[in-house]
Amino acid sequence: MRFFERCEAYFTDLQDRIIASLEALDGGRFLHDDWQRPPLPAASSVADHDGPVLGGGGRTRVLEGGRIFEKAGVNFSSVRGYFSREFAATMPGDGRYFEASGVSLVLHPRNPHVPTVHMNVRRLSRGDTGWFGGGADLTPYYLDEGSARDFHAAYKAACAAHPKVGDYAAMKQTCDEYFFLPHRGEARGIGGIFFDHLSDAPEDTFAFVRAVGDAFVPSYVPIVERFQDAPVTEAEREWQLIRRGRYVEFNLVHDRGTTFGLKTGGRTESILMSLPNAVAWRYDHQPEAGSREAELVEVLRNPREW
Repeated sequence: MRFFERCEAYFTDLQDRIIASLEALDGGRFLHDDWQRPPLPAASSVADHDGPVLGGGGRTRVLEGGRIFEKAGVNFSSVRGYFSREFAATMPGDGRYFEASGVSLVLHPRNPHVPTVHMNVRRLSRGDTGWFGGGADLTPYYLDEGSARDFHAAYKAACAAHPKVGDYAAMKQTCDEYFFLPHRGEARGIGGIFFDHLSDAPEDTFAFVRAVGDAFVPSYVPIVERFQDAPVTEAEREWQLIRRGRYVEFNLVHDRGTTFGLKTGGRTESILMSLPNAVAWRYDHQPEAGSREAELVEVLRNPREW
């Protein structure tokens, strides 16, 4: 089995395990949408074509209107094809042919005391160059320091178990810098870890990536269980919708995964599954001084070490 195929096998198993855990937690069932692109044309027929040409397929899994999750998406994709000439100039490696596979998830809970979460792990290759990317980050609406510490501890442990690859301090800093809205002057959430273009020692790196993927359920499900039944006021729901607006802003303006998917001719429904169903923008909204909402914003503007 090729190395890339071993990565694919892990990603599909990870998707299945995460969905099983979330369905057991929520009680709802994910919609299964398997998709497949037509076979790729011969390379010779692509040579004079400037735009992207894609093959491969994926398994989109979406839960809407659940008991706990207002919207949840856990997607697997394995695509191959040819970058556009313009986009190829921005990517590592040689030639236009590429392969990309991975799992990406975003979960938007109903209760504003349960944080939104994102996680992805992926493998890309182009020519003789291959690399891994991924990470996980937490986006609370109300800050719970214990949950923040527990979430970070899970990924700190994954890094510590693979010291040749996993550098928690560096990956935490990269996460804080990446998931940042410069036009707002604040982070999207309280971070986690983020890494990209890990190309050295592929076997060691693959083991680290598996540790990151396997850490997701134990890092997040206990937080959900802790707060899923917390009482909610109308004001707290309104704050959740406003903060979701920041999430949308980041994903549409700054997120590399969204850009990669759209610029390579990716499947729009799968790419944009990360967006919440309900969201709000309020003109120049400012939280009341000394409130829990203001406490959260302070942390988003001044990231902490957890």
